[in-house]
Amino acid sequence: MKTPTSIPNRQWTSSLNGISNLTLVQITTPLPGPNEILVRINAVSLNFKDGEIVQGQFNHHKAVSLPEAIVPCSDAAGEIWEVGNGVTRWKRGDRVLALPYPEYRTGRTTEEMLGGGIGSSGRGVLCEYRISKEDAVLATPAGMTDEEACTLTVAGITTWMSMNGQRPLGSPGGNGEVVLIQGTGGVSINGLQIAKAAGATVIITFSSDEKLARARELGADIIFENGGALTTTKSFNCIRFGGLFNAIGYVSGKVDAKEDERLNINVQAIRRNVILVGLLNGPRDRVEEMCRFYEEHGIRPVIDRVFKFEEAKEELEYLWSRSHFGKVVLKVH
Repeated sequence: MKTPTSIPNRQWTSSLNGISNLTLVQITTPLPGPNEILVRINAVSLNFKDGEIVQGQFNHHKAVSLPEAIVPCSDAAGEIWEVGNGVTRWKRGDRVLALPYPEYRTGRTTEEMLGGGIGSSGRGVLCEYRISKEDAVLATPAGMTDEEACTLTVAGITTWMSMNGQRPLGSPGGNGEVVLIQGTGGVSINGLQIAKAAGATVIITFSSDEKLARARELGADIIFENGGALTTTKSFNCIRFGGLFNAIGYVSGKVDAKEDERLNINVQAIRRNVILVGLLNGPRDRVEEMCRFYEEHGIRPVIDRVFKFEEAKEELEYLWSRSHFGKVVLKVH
């Protein structure tokens, strides 16, 4: 009997022209070559940037050159299905997570590293099987399901870098830190869990002036600013002198339409002597550090809804509606 050289594989493709135009196709994927692995993908987590990419709105980095068509998404958990010659890190059956930026291993990132991101300039994970280099994945944290673990490598590490990348919270039990978190999306709920495990005081808000006023009275040390143009000024008003301001997202918009309310970030940052950080994921070594923290403290990511693989369009539409609490996941196998 002839040994097969490929495996049937369904994948979603996008021509960057809208969620409704996502297409499910059947291809064949070759078995892994030297130093490569074939991963059977079991769960995929969605992020706001995935919706931007599919709709042709992702244009943040010069080094990221979007192709005319792409397999979207970058967060996935699965298992090693086959290994190529020379692979030493993994064996068949090992549970692994995909790294969104495989070249980003330690320290600060570069645009060139971002240019190699999967699901943007490179083929993503919205498929049943995927070939990658053996160093482009890491071990799934013990005690987590694939649906939980697949949420870590974008939302999880963004949260971790927000809280530990520039100014660590310190030993568990906290040092009087107060963390202000906006909304209930994936990054926000991860932030709530990590901050509580570290012993910090957490304030989590919606679009509520009352809650923002409470944060202002307490003096939040670390700000998770993911609202964008319509919330940045309020966040600056809440932060204490010498605090840490993490610019994470812009779900309220990229530009404030009211000219007289546009924010002079330089003035605001200087006025309060804050550390101002724009966050774009984190390196492999910090992802591994985060996974150890989750294991040590028994943190389980919060999943809002799990969709079927065939429901990718519905899943992206649901994410884009911004009505979720925690993460939105697609179960592949």
